[in-house]
Amino acid sequence: MAKNTTPKGKIVRRLGINIFGQPKFDRLLKKKKHAPGKTARSRINGKISDYGKQLTEKQKFRFSYGISERQFRNIYEKAKKMRGITGNKMIELQESRLDNVIYRLGWASTRAQARQMVSHKHFLLNGNAHNIPSTFLRPGDAIAVKDKKGIKELIRQNLASPAMQKAEWIEQDSDNLKGIFKAVPDIDKVQPAGNIQMVVEFYSRR
Repeated sequence: MAKNTTPKGKIVRRLGINIFGQPKFDRLLKKKKHAPGKTARSRINGKISDYGKQLTEKQKFRFSYGISERQFRNIYEKAKKMRGITGNKMIELQESRLDNVIYRLGWASTRAQARQMVSHKHFLLNGNAHNIPSTFLRPGDAIAVKDKKGIKELIRQNLASPAMQKAEWIEQDSDNLKGIFKAVPDIDKVQPAGNIQMVVEFYSRR
């Protein structure tokens, strides 16, 4: 994803939800409930079109998973061709990305950190060095941390964080820093960042 220079705090305030999951943004939303450049009153009285609502929901997902507009559009096109509900398939595809799985394992504190780790070849995918964060994993794929002291120390620090919530659909060997992507998660276990159906409607109208 092209580097986004907009401060995360402004993104969170604009979308009205803590899409990054860090506690400091929950505190920010309580302190400043209105979007940047607006007053609390304008946030209450402002009217948003259906298109505007759909765009906002799309941005929630895109910023939450840290992917570019092109990548997100491609996920929609891929999901549309799959059997099942398009919105659900979009979430399944996003959750199957290697960088997201690293984040869900608790090895990275954010998805951005997970992408950086993957890009620097700190992991093995099915025994081979891999540096493509957008790779879609399949059930049974195995991930392991390379035998490098610095990265292992960082990952163990991340795992020790009380804020870290690991996914039950990924098997983890914390002692040896290995994991297995057991299955694509059920949608009700993912806690989506927004309304995925509105995202489907946004792309369908274009």
